[in-house]
Amino acid sequence: MSESAIAVIDAPAHHRYEITVDGALAGFTQYRDNDQVRTFPHTLIEPEFGGRGLATQLIRQALDHTREQGRSVIPLCEAVQRFISKNTEYAELVPADRRAEFGINE
Repeated sequence: MSESAIAVIDAPAHHRYEITVDGALAGFTQYRDNDQVRTFPHTLIEPEFGGRGLATQLIRQALDHTREQGRSVIPLCEAVQRFISKNTEYAELVPADRRAEFGINE
């Protein structure tokens, strides 16, 4: 079985990062920007693409891109909250005074 081509792109016209598998939209994580703060309210992976770790890849790349832009993150989405909690190198993206609200420890 060959490897699937997986790509994550920023789709600013739709206010989301999208993940595709072999060119098919597999999911997305939505965002809202307010100055230098990016809020992630919702992430979705289509059921037929579940169980492949795509949400992790999507969120990691979205957060990496957000970091490169110098933005902080408000993780309203539970999937983004869980990712940051498990990958503490991303905790610094969440303002220190908001981390406890999202269960994020450094």
